[in-house]
Amino acid sequence: MRFLKKIFLVVAAALIALTSAAQNREVTERQINKLGQTLFFLNNYYLDSLDNNRLVDIAITSILGELDPHSSYVTAKDVKAMNEPLEGNFEGVGIEYAIIRDTLTVSAPIAGGPCESAGIRAGDKIIAVDGEGIASKGLTNLDVQKYLRGPKGTRVKLDVIRKGEKDVLSFEIIRDKIPINSLDAGYEVSPGIVYLKLSRFAATSSREIIDALIGLNIKKINGVILDLRGNTGGYLGTALEIANFFLERDQTIVYTEGMRVPKMIERANGTGFYKTEPLAILIDEGSASGSEIVAGAIQDWDRGAIIGRRSFGKGLVQQMLPLNDGSQLRLTVARYHTPSGRVIQMPYEKGNSKDYYLDHFERYQRGEYFSKDSILLPDSLKYKTLLKNRNVYGGGGIMPDIFVPADTTYYSDYLSVLIRRNILLDYINSYSDLNRAKLSSKYPDFDTFSQYFVVEEKMLKNLYDYAAEKGVPYDSQGAAKSEDQIAVNIKALISRALFGMTGYYKVINSEGDQAFAKALEFISSGTL
Repeated sequence: MRFLKKIFLVVAAALIALTSAAQNREVTERQINKLGQTLFFLNNYYLDSLDNNRLVDIAITSILGELDPHSSYVTAKDVKAMNEPLEGNFEGVGIEYAIIRDTLTVSAPIAGGPCESAGIRAGDKIIAVDGEGIASKGLTNLDVQKYLRGPKGTRVKLDVIRKGEKDVLSFEIIRDKIPINSLDAGYEVSPGIVYLKLSRFAATSSREIIDALIGLNIKKINGVILDLRGNTGGYLGTALEIANFFLERDQTIVYTEGMRVPKMIERANGTGFYKTEPLAILIDEGSASGSEIVAGAIQDWDRGAIIGRRSFGKGLVQQMLPLNDGSQLRLTVARYHTPSGRVIQMPYEKGNSKDYYLDHFERYQRGEYFSKDSILLPDSLKYKTLLKNRNVYGGGGIMPDIFVPADTTYYSDYLSVLIRRNILLDYINSYSDLNRAKLSSKYPDFDTFSQYFVVEEKMLKNLYDYAAEKGVPYDSQGAAKSEDQIAVNIKALISRALFGMTGYYKVINSEGDQAFAKALEFISSGTL
């Protein structure tokens, strides 16, 4: 009898589940029919012509706008553009460029790309593409992409003016896959201590890090600084691979939970190459998603120090769901939890993304960027790390172990305008272009540049005069307040022109970056 009773209960439960599922299907079908009827009536009775594709796009966008802040609709034409930076490549000719005095100027050919193979050099000016003149036509970055990108195997003719050459040079380039690096910089700060700046979690990021370390040829790594400031995320799989570098076998990296998806636990597989020596991870308010997964795992396992300011707080799992026209729904299906159980996602109100994104402005207004004491978190959000039993907090973002306030002592409206309107960048691009040969001869390597290059008063005055020509009048008070920082930016940008992004970060890190300095201190001590 007891056995029959069990059978009855199981069958009853199954029938209830089936009935519930059937009822849900009926409700959903009625709602779909309702939308279809609406479109039918619009197309058959509305007084004017309609763009059905646009109406459907608006409807989908509006529906998703009533959900969480990260569910979104991606049109078919935007899908490829959105995925390109994460897939780690695009198809084109392979140059880094700047638009200088309305002319497309090659900053550097990308190593191994078609332009490098064809003999294009830094400083070359591209004046025509397939016979169409492009100089002095109000060229934009979008125009450059239109002219130079294209399917692998297609040909494009570039006409180039080169210093020292009397005639225009013509090159026929065969487009190919061009790598997009996600590792902006990787260098040895001091013997055995490595700095890695990762801008996003792309498909190629793990390989880029490994290749950079192999290239540095360090006998023994004694410290790693992983800079995730401003890194908004990317592929979850890549974030897991990078966390795995630093953790022991079977240590949880992250787990996800959602109403309609099963709980999934991701653990380290034990193959990491750097699991015991000092590790510092730099984060700030721009670090999100994958950055928070890595930082949360390292913090919960007491594996290293998290240094900087509270991260963004994006802990929702998005799944890409394809639609029949090539567009996609980017739909939230679960939440991320750190190994100790903390929720990374900051609170939000459904359908109110405006206030959600304003929260970061309010953090600034509350003084959170300048004082750790201004961050008030209740004990209900307190968790314990898994090895040393230290206090850590959930409720939105990762709180750093070592807080570094934002430095605004040098800030002025004048500096802001110089940066925001690209005046500083345009001036340095032009300066580097005109003086490239002399600079390369005088500073053959970064160490020589770092030691001997000085931003002189004449260069600052030329910058201010250039800004005035561009409609930004000289502000003596603003210039005086920001002059040291302007000089640092000038030196860093010229270093980038000569030595790439690694050269840029070598200057920025060594010229007063407090978070970087704290990371070096921690690496030296090795204890929190």
